[in-house]
Amino acid sequence: MATFQTFEEIEAWQRAWELCREIYAVSNQRAFFKDFSLREQIRKASVPVMSNIAEGFERNGTAEFIQFLAIAKGSTGEVRSQLYVAFDQGYISKGVFDRLKAFNAETSRVIGGLMKYLRATKIKGGKYR
Repeated sequence: MATFQTFEEIEAWQRAWELCREIYAVSNQRAFFKDFSLREQIRKASVPVMSNIAEGFERNGTAEFIQFLAIAKGSTGEVRSQLYVAFDQGYISKGVFDRLKAFNAETSRVIGGLMKYLRATKIKGGKYR
């Protein structure tokens, strides 16, 4: 794994950013947009995925970073659960549901892989290799 100097270089953050953009785009569609509560809930779940990766990285300690990654990973579960509600209510099609669910699952796996790597590394400070 390459060294990264900023959180923007981290693949997990890049995927989380894309997930958040996708959730915002989908939740801006007319049918979804009418359900204010679900729209806000799924958005509030997608933002912390990327935010916790960034915050954990900026904390400058491996143990703290892993803790924030765990929170980010948990938020992917919340997004996935809310995708089911959006699909059940007819706010998103089966194709959109399947695509977002798969991308969300891959994002979760990438976050988990980074956590596994950081647990195994001897690096305990601000440089993650």
